[in-house]
Amino acid sequence: MDRRTFIASAGTTALIAGLGPAAGLSQAFAGGAAADARLNALFDRIFAGTLDASPEFCTALGYDKGDRAAAKSRLDDNSDAGMRADLARTKAWLAELEAFPAAGLSEAGALNREIVTYSLRNQTVASERFGIDSVVRPYRIFQQGGAYFQQPDFLNDAHVIATKTDCDAYLARLDALAGVLDTDTAVQRERSARGITAPDFSIDLTLGQLGKLRNLPAEDNPLVRSLVRRAKEKGIEGDFSAPAAKVVEAKIYPALDRQIALMKQLRATTAPGSGVWRLRDGDAIYAAALAQATTTSLSPGEVHKMGLDQVAEISAELDSILKGQGLTQGGIGERLTALNRDPRQLYADSAEGRAALIASLNESVKAMYAKLPQDFAHVPTAPLEIRAVPVEIQDGASNGYYKRATLDGTRPAIYFINLKDVGDWPKYTLPSLTFHEGVPGHHLQISLAQESKDIPTLRKIGFFGAYSEGWALYAEQLADELKGYADPLERAGYLQSFLFRAARLVVDTGIHTKRWDRDKATAYMVDTTGFAQPRSQREVERYCTQPGQACSYKVGHMAWMRARANAQKALGSRFDIRQFHDVLKSGAMPLTVMERLVETRTKALLA
Repeated sequence: MDRRTFIASAGTTALIAGLGPAAGLSQAFAGGAAADARLNALFDRIFAGTLDASPEFCTALGYDKGDRAAAKSRLDDNSDAGMRADLARTKAWLAELEAFPAAGLSEAGALNREIVTYSLRNQTVASERFGIDSVVRPYRIFQQGGAYFQQPDFLNDAHVIATKTDCDAYLARLDALAGVLDTDTAVQRERSARGITAPDFSIDLTLGQLGKLRNLPAEDNPLVRSLVRRAKEKGIEGDFSAPAAKVVEAKIYPALDRQIALMKQLRATTAPGSGVWRLRDGDAIYAAALAQATTTSLSPGEVHKMGLDQVAEISAELDSILKGQGLTQGGIGERLTALNRDPRQLYADSAEGRAALIASLNESVKAMYAKLPQDFAHVPTAPLEIRAVPVEIQDGASNGYYKRATLDGTRPAIYFINLKDVGDWPKYTLPSLTFHEGVPGHHLQISLAQESKDIPTLRKIGFFGAYSEGWALYAEQLADELKGYADPLERAGYLQSFLFRAARLVVDTGIHTKRWDRDKATAYMVDTTGFAQPRSQREVERYCTQPGQACSYKVGHMAWMRARANAQKALGSRFDIRQFHDVLKSGAMPLTVMERLVETRTKALLA
C-alpha cells in the first residue's frame, strides 16, 4: 500500500453495506446542497475504486467482508504494471476533481475538494516523474520496505482471525505471498538497472532480516505461528500448521532465497554513499520528498538552518534543567548520555523488564486520559493497545510507531515500541514518547478524525505527515502544559525529544544535500541529543532510505504553534483552547491549509 500514501490506514464509508447513511457524510453534505452532494458522490467513487484496487486496504479498514469478502484472500498487485494502473486511475480521478466547479460548493465542500485534489496530485509525482512507488520511499527493497518486511506484520496485525473462513483466507494469502516476493525481486532488479538501489548498510540490514525470516524450520516461522496461535485462541478446530508450513517450505522459502541472492548481488554493485544524491535525479527526488513530507515550499537550506537554530534554542533550555539536577559536566549530549546510563533510569534487560516498561506506558496513557477534558471538548473512544515491535523485524524497524484502528472495531489502534535494547529507553524519556504516539498525540488526533461527522470518509483516511507528526510533537508540549511530566527529569526527556526532532532537520538535509555519510550523521545525533548510539544509528538509517520524512515533525510542530499563537493574539481573552483543538475534527490537511482554516475560524468568532 506504499503507493497510496493519502489513504494510509483505517476508515469507512457510507457505501459499505451495514453502516448507517450518515457514516461517510459530513454535516455540510447532509444539508443537501446539490454541488456538495455531487462532490461527495465523486469522493465515494474514488473511495470505492481504491477498495477495488487494493484488497490489503480492505483488510486494513476492516471491510473485507460481505460483498468484498473475496478481498481477504488476496494481496495487492505490487508489480510495475500495478503501479501504472494506479497512476492511470489517480490521473482520471484528478481530472474529474479539477474539472469539478468550485462555484456553488459550501465552504466545507470547497475545502474537501482542495485537500483531496492536493493528495491526488502528490500521488502522481513518484510514478509519473521518477518511475518509483514513492519519493519518500524510493527503494522497493530495504530495511523497512518490501513484502518480506511488511507482509508478516500485515498478516499478524491486520488480517483478523475469528472464523475458519478467516483461517482459509490467511492460507490463501500465504500462498500468494511467494508471487508477491518474486515480484518485489523483479521490480528491484529493474530499478537497480536504473541505479535505484538502497545503500550498502541498508542491504546488510535487509539481508539480516531476510535471513531471520528464512532460516527457521517452516513450522516455527512467524507466518505459520501467527495463524496457529490465533486460531487456537479463538477455539477454531483444524490443523492449520501443516498446510501453512507446507506453503512456507515449498513456495515462500524459495522466493526468499531468490530475493536474498539478488540483494547479495546488489550489495556489491550499489553506488557508494548514504543519501539520494547518489541516484540519478536524486536532487529532484529529494526536493519532491521534502515538499511532500512538509507540505511546504521550504528549501533544503532553509530547513537545515531552521534545524540548527532550533537545536541551539532547545539546548539552552535543557542546559538550565540539567544544571538544576546537578548535571553540569560536558555538553548537553554528554550529560544526557550520562543520564541515560544511570541504572536508576533503566529497566532490566529481560522479559520482566520489558513487561514492566510496557506497563508503565499504559499507566501514562491512563493518567493522560484523565487530563484530556481540560483541553479537549471531545475525547475519542477508540481503544489503544501498546505492543513491542515483533522481534523478527526489530533490527530495521523504527523506534516507535502508531497503527490506527479500523472503524468497525475489528482491530484496535496499536502503539508499537521497539524493545530490541531496553537501554534505548531510559525511564525519563518514555512519557514524551507515549504522549506522542498515544494521547494527546497520534491516537487522539487520528481517532477524532475517524469519529468525526464533519468530513467525508475519503478525508477521514487522509494522511499528511507534517500535519500528523507536527500535531504529535505539539501534543508532547501540550502534555507539559497539562502537567503530564512528573518531575524535571521527565520534562528534560520531553525537551530531549524536541531536540531530537530539531536535529533531524539538520541530519536529513545533511545526508541528502550535503553528502553526510551514516557515521557522520549518527555522531551528530549522539553528540547533540544524547540518545544511545544504536538507537541514533537506526534513526539515521531510516532517514537515509526515507528522505524528507524526518523533517515533517518539527516543521509541522512550528506550524501548529504558529496557528495557535495567531488565534490567541486575535481572540485575546476569548481564546478557548478546547475550541481551537476542535480543528482536529476537520481531518488531516496540508499545513498551509490548516493555518488558513484556523484563521478563518478565528475571524468567524470575531464577527
